[in-house]
This record gives sequence, structure tokens and C-alpha cells, in this order.
Amino acid sequence: MKIDWPHRGHAYSKQEIDVVVDIMSNPKVQLTQGSSVLKFEKDFMNYLGSENAFSLMSAAHGLDISANLIEIQKGDEVIIPAHTYCATALAYARRGAIIKWADICPDSLTVTLESISKLITSKTKAVVVVHLYGLMCPDIYKISDFLKSKNIFLVEDCAQSLGASFKEKNCGTIGDIGVFSFHSQKNLTTLGEGGMIVVKDQGLAKHVKGLRLNGHAPFTNKQEYWLPAMTNVDEDIPGIWPIKSSMNEAQGAIGSLIIERMDSLTDSRRSLSEFFRTELKNQDELKFQDIHSETAHSHHLLPARCISDNWNRDDLIKILYNKFNIKCVIQYYPLNRYDLFKKNGMGNASVPNTDAFYDNMISIPFSLTFSEEENNYLVNSIKESIKELNK
Repeated sequence: MKIDWPHRGHAYSKQEIDVVVDIMSNPKVQLTQGSSVLKFEKDFMNYLGSENAFSLMSAAHGLDISANLIEIQKGDEVIIPAHTYCATALAYARRGAIIKWADICPDSLTVTLESISKLITSKTKAVVVVHLYGLMCPDIYKISDFLKSKNIFLVEDCAQSLGASFKEKNCGTIGDIGVFSFHSQKNLTTLGEGGMIVVKDQGLAKHVKGLRLNGHAPFTNKQEYWLPAMTNVDEDIPGIWPIKSSMNEAQGAIGSLIIERMDSLTDSRRSLSEFFRTELKNQDELKFQDIHSETAHSHHLLPARCISDNWNRDDLIKILYNKFNIKCVIQYYPLNRYDLFKKNGMGNASVPNTDAFYDNMISIPFSLTFSEEENNYLVNSIKESIKELNK
């Protein structure tokens, strides 16, 4: 048997496939900026319990727009976890921000109030909390209250955590802005790419439609749809250049159908995660991410820290690949180690927990597209590999 790193977070139902075919087959249906996208935005808001959700082509675009909305200027400081995907930081660095790297908790693998508070200065403009691997940050409410007291923006990076809720609030609804990803490997995927931004403040939210469409406000909001001319840029904010990040109609239609079964998909991911954790609970050499609340984890990925005096993480990856044809990966290279950030004066950081986790972590292939046979093969192969390494 061979198990590659999964390329999809879930399979599509026949109904979801059919709705895409219907849209593509009908030449009378517009392919972008139409009713299917508007419906998906409304359905997403209903699911999340939020207002002002705007569909995009990616979460990276959502982060870009968030940096524009809160008017990040050159020299402003933005606090971001050192352990996250690079897109989280790139959006703010592009605007000239100085990134301050926060360490993670070794148990939750997310930032803490303590790791953030020690980095706060008079130049801090925003903090980005990443709900990583599907787990909502346990300190999110404490962090929110702390930042409100200091008038600092809180952005929730929910690219990996759709489906998670904590204390009766869904991820992305606690901070000022929430950003979601519908990439191919995510818990909800809209044909490989896609994203959503949720903006709490109405004054900020009114700018998003223009910022995601080259500055053009929707014609549907005008009394005379043909005015002004297409060449006019309606959204003119000093220092902000709009982008083009419109979701297409097929993505919107399939998104609406998947969000209807989001709870079921999340329950399936929780059951699958429990299967792995139960089967591997006697493997003391593997430490999984702590779950502080059952509903707070949507189990996007299955990371673990390798703990052994006799072998290291690379040894386990090699034997799983060479002997069992299983491809595991490593996530995420600490951002302060990136040459790009080093060259721009952002390479210094005190993040011992981040370093310790990254240098010993392994991400086990995890997807709802795997069969029962494949999942059993995975756990048995991991057990056999550790047994062999311990000889």
C-alpha cells in the first residue's frame, strides 16, 4: 500500500459535483460575481453567526485586505506566531510592518497571552492569533480583552480552524477580523482555492467589496446600474491599492452546499482524530496537540512531537517512507528563520517552544478521503516503525 500526503480535505458529493456542472453547462449563467457567491456569503454568515462576510480567492488575499483595512503603515509592529504558515506574516510585511514573533504554548501549539503581552510596545498596531491545526487558541478571550484595553486590533487567522467553536462562539467571531481558507486541503474546499474575510466593524466592512474588486463598488448598489463607467475606481482609500480577488459562481454554489454539512464533516474529522489518538495512545514517543475543549478543535491536521533519546523525527519519517510508502511532512519552518525575514531585519526572536516543536514534529497524513483500510495501515505502520527504531 502507498499513502501520499493528502491533496484534499474531503470528497465532493454528487450534488456538489452536479451543481458545478449545471453552472458550467448553462451559457446564460454568469461565472463570477453572481447570485451563487452572494448566497454562499449569506450561508457562511448564518453558519458562523457573524455579519459582513466577503468571499475571496484565498485566505492570503483576506490577510492582505485586513492589513489594508487596519491601515498598517511602515514601522508599525504586528505580533504574529513564529510557528505558522508564511502567508500570515507576508500580508503585513508587504505593508511595511515590523513583525514581532510570539512563541507558542508547547501543549496547544498556539500563542498565549503571556507570549503576546511581553512583545507589546507603543508601536504595536495589531496581533494575529492563528488557530493552528484546527485548534482554537485557549487564550483567545483573554487576548481579546487585553488588546481591547490597549486599542490594538485582533485578527484571527482561521485558515485551518473552520468548524471549531469555544465558549459558544465560532472561530473568527471574537476578534476584529477573521480570515478563512477554502484551499484544497482545508476542512471546506471550494474547488481547490477560495477564502472568506469576516469584518466586525461596519465602518471597515463597507470598504471590502471595493478592495477585492480593483476598487469597483458593486453596480447592484446603485440606482442607475450603468453609472459610473467601469473605469471609475469607487473605493479610494489613501495609501491602499485594491486587488482582484473575486470568487467564481461554481465555487460559491459548491460552498453553499458544503457549509450545509459542515457540522457532519467536522464530527467525522473528530472521530478520525480520536481513532488515531486512541490507537497510538501507548506510543509514549508521540505527543499530540492538547485539546482544551472538544468543540474547540476541528482537526484540520494531525501533528505530533517525537520524543526519544534514541532516534529523531527524521528517522521516523525515513522508515515510514522507505519501508511503508507513507509520506509524512514537517510543519512549519519557524518564520524568524526565513531568509526573507532575516534580510529585512526580522530574524531575531526568542521562541524556544517554537524551535523545540518544529525540530521534533511530524505531521501524519490525515484526510476524510482515506479509507478505513488506509487509516489502519497508517497506525499499524507507525507502531511498527517506532518498535523498530526502539530496538
